[in-house]
Amino acid sequence: MLYRHGLNGLFAVLLGLLSHNAARADLIFVANASAGTIGEYTSTGAAVNPALISGLNFPVGIAVSGSDLFVANAMGGTIGKYTTAGATVNAALISGLSNPRGIAVSGSDLFVVNSGDGTIGQYTTTGTTVNPALISGLFNPLGIAISGSDLFVTNNNNGTIGAYTTAGAPVNPALISGLSRPLGIAVSGSDLFVVNFGSGMNGAIGRYTTMGAPVNAALIAGLSFPDGIAVSGSDLFVSNSLGTIGAYTTAGATVKAALISGLSAPYSLAVVPTVPEPGSGILTLFGLVLTRSAIRRSEKHRTCLLRVAFQ
Repeated sequence: MLYRHGLNGLFAVLLGLLSHNAARADLIFVANASAGTIGEYTSTGAAVNPALISGLNFPVGIAVSGSDLFVANAMGGTIGKYTTAGATVNAALISGLSNPRGIAVSGSDLFVVNSGDGTIGQYTTTGTTVNPALISGLFNPLGIAISGSDLFVTNNNNGTIGAYTTAGAPVNPALISGLSRPLGIAVSGSDLFVVNFGSGMNGAIGRYTTMGAPVNAALIAGLSFPDGIAVSGSDLFVSNSLGTIGAYTTAGATVKAALISGLSAPYSLAVVPTVPEPGSGILTLFGLVLTRSAIRRSEKHRTCLLRVAFQ
């Protein structure tokens, strides 16, 4: 009986460990424009490698897809490709851009915001040009987000969010208007989260639907020089160009206003969920179940042998 209770306790402990593994912190990659670096941190604020990638030329845009990391170098007019471990794949994967800022990836496609000439260019993740002016006539575009076949772009000069298809067709060039110098943008499900830079000291995060309806135009207020934004599940992370990243919930509650500090003009960030190795938890769980089942069969067999012995 004690043996069985001990196994039950061990089973519960191991299940707890599996649950803990499943809840490991996400990774945050940050573009530090002034330092010319990409830093890596956890969503709990711990530093992994503050200079994972260095020697960049004013990096302001960042996107992650699988193990690939893409960086927009505003002053160099290039997009660099690296691994999430920091290895260089091609430091000038795409060149000749006009002050590239926001960058987004969808499958094998890269969409790049050229704030210098008011366009969105389309390329492949291997660097092939598809259409360098997929969308044009924008007003100092800075941020970009993708949801399915929809593209959302922030126009800093006229305070709007424009909606387009990934094929370049306009859906609504002024889907959301009346914004205050919008910069970063993130999409999650049917929600759009927009950084309003404002006058710098009174920045805010607005929440809207992907159809353009306001949910809360000042979901998070009182920010100082906010720029980039990323969403992961129910968590929002906002980069403040004075040197911090704040953590909030998608409902607007403050988790930690200076989750990460000491950064060098962090203009954008990307959050990558971390999960246990594929199948590891399931295999362990099945192993435990089978082990317990085998033990029960063994105990049943032993009981039968004892009954025979005493007959």
